[in-house]
Amino acid sequence: MKSKFQEAKKGLVIVYTGEGKGKTTAALGLVLRAAGYKKKVLIVQFGKQWFTGEIEGVKKLSPYVKLVQGGLGFIGIFDDHAPFEEHLKAAHATYTYLYKEAVSGKWDIIVADEIVGAIAGKVVEFEQVKRLIQDKPTQMDLVLTGHHGQKELFELADLVTEMVQIKHPYQQGILAKEGIDY
Repeated sequence: MKSKFQEAKKGLVIVYTGEGKGKTTAALGLVLRAAGYKKKVLIVQFGKQWFTGEIEGVKKLSPYVKLVQGGLGFIGIFDDHAPFEEHLKAAHATYTYLYKEAVSGKWDIIVADEIVGAIAGKVVEFEQVKRLIQDKPTQMDLVLTGHHGQKELFELADLVTEMVQIKHPYQQGILAKEGIDY
């Protein structure tokens, strides 16, 4: 009897979005699992330009996992003083690198961390991400993370998870914690 399920060879498009914490963390959990199977994984971060424990943690997963930070930091928050045009130029360079690597065929999984928010922030166009999804190798998995996901993106994905904030320490005056938040 033939199964109605497809063999798990098709590369998936996975979106982790929402206003709650945990999007990058979910993607990194997937990366950790993939490294256990010796899969080749590239993580490209949009807008993250400061030190995080992720950078050092991912180094320990070498040679299977590589992390590249792109952009100038998050637009308009923390100590951002860069003109929007500079953010746009940096995001374009990051996307160009991401696209080139995605279509190269040398990765099993690519995580485009914070690219969903880059669309919402208007430094990456939705059409660029659509092209990335359409042009990726058939068996490569692509993970997209970030705030403010849109319905058009969800329609292109195989899996969409929305992180919903119910309670956050920041609401109690507790700032980000090393090893937990960064």
